Amino acid sequence: MATTVLSFVVGDYVVYPKHGVGRVVEVQSSEIAGTQLELYVLRFEKERMTLRVPTNKAEGVGMRKLSSQATLTEALTTLKGKPRIKRTMWSRRAQEYEAKINSGDLVSIAEVVRDLHRAEDQPEQSYSERQIYEAAIGRLARELAAMENIDEPAAQLKIEQVLKAA
Repeated sequence: MATTVLSFVVGDYVVYPKHGVGRVVEVQSSEIAGTQLELYVLRFEKERMTLRVPTNKAEGVGMRKLSSQATLTEALTTLKGKPRIKRTMWSRRAQEYEAKINSGDLVSIAEVVRDLHRAEDQPEQSYSERQIYEAAIGRLARELAAMENIDEPAAQLKIEQVLKAA
């Protein structure tokens, strides 16, 4: 399997599928097990976590630049759609939602937010539904905030306004 090297520079915001939006703080060279490796050092502020990703493996793990404006528009349009809730067991749906969130795909994350969103007049979510919903809306808000240079609460408010208008 050939791996192509994605080129990120220090200061770039990137999306790491399992952790969301991080920032490249350094590109360092390290010797690991006798092999010289170039590593992207990513910082995830919200989780207070630093991650090192070999530059030649970045694409393989799904690391990518922030979404395009077209993808963001598609995600916001997805939020306005009608929720699609399958009539399968919750545990199976929960696994599917987690997989969508961890895919790092903005539109898939928007689908999870749309499907799990509850308006004021609807019944409350279960604890696990709320956990998955919070994870999805947080991930969506962080990418929106990074793309539009706003803070995360403002991005989350924008998403909630789109959901209420739908």
